[in-house]
Amino acid sequence: MSRTTFFERNIRRTRNIRRITVEVLDGRTRQQLCFLDKVEPHVTIGDIKRLFHKSYQQLYPARQDLKLDPKGKSLKDDDVLQNLPVGTTTTMYFRDLGPQIGWTMVFLAEYIGPLFIYLLFYFRVPYIYSQQDAFTSSSNSVVTLACACHTCHYIKRLIETVFVHRFSHGTVPLRTTVRSCVYYWTFSAWLAFYINHPLYTPPSYGDMQVNYALAIFVLCEAGNFSIHVALNNLKSEGGPKCRKFPRPTKNPFTWLFFLVSCPNYTYEVGAWASFSVMTQCLPVALFTFFGLIQMTIWANGKHKAYTREFKDYPHLRMPIIPLLL
Repeated sequence: MSRTTFFERNIRRTRNIRRITVEVLDGRTRQQLCFLDKVEPHVTIGDIKRLFHKSYQQLYPARQDLKLDPKGKSLKDDDVLQNLPVGTTTTMYFRDLGPQIGWTMVFLAEYIGPLFIYLLFYFRVPYIYSQQDAFTSSSNSVVTLACACHTCHYIKRLIETVFVHRFSHGTVPLRTTVRSCVYYWTFSAWLAFYINHPLYTPPSYGDMQVNYALAIFVLCEAGNFSIHVALNNLKSEGGPKCRKFPRPTKNPFTWLFFLVSCPNYTYEVGAWASFSVMTQCLPVALFTFFGLIQMTIWANGKHKAYTREFKDYPHLRMPIIPLLL
């Protein structure tokens, strides 16, 4: 008797679950694109995107941006419908983000280009310089050293992309990827043109300037790699939902975490600054300067996120440059 009552109660509760009607409108024209009736309240926005995708095959979930208000914030894929400020009927506004590319492919495209473009200038393939200089080599040892450093830098980045970095399932718009590739590839060609030019002159202070800069470059590259490994280990230990801020480990290169929130950017800037000194080349210095500006913006964003989320976050840490910035 009591068991029957228990099952009847569950059946009644199931029938009384509030289902939601979802209407999807175009964010610009307000035209109705999709109407979803009797949606379970526990579904996520990701589920809504997949249902929307069934009606529009070309608009896969990564291309979709859904909002409750046309000028509001974008909804996250893991947002649960019943936890949002919606009633039994809700309207969502859709925006097409355009063709998307996964993060791994984005980084591979950004880094493979500079790697091979630089080598074209180093080997002086025809039509870059004069015909008589085709496939000749420079007598300056710093030119060969610079090629080795540049090549190792981008090989390291490719190895990190494939084996070290842990990317979310997020994507990047194709137009953003093209813009990033143009930036990296163009700068690579510009600095390679001058460093490998037949009229290139070595640094003012000779071997001493080159050797000191080389030592700093190697240390910064090792430091950058160590930080990336440490960040990867942090994500592996805690899992995707475990929130921790990075701390120094037994590796001395990670001790920079005592002073900055993003030492990977600090080491990256240090590597390019030393490469600028090693080659004494203006395009390299400009690339370093623009890189510093962009990485400072990224570091400030991460630093603010850490300080907001963790009350025990070290106050001594700066975003990217110890005790300064």
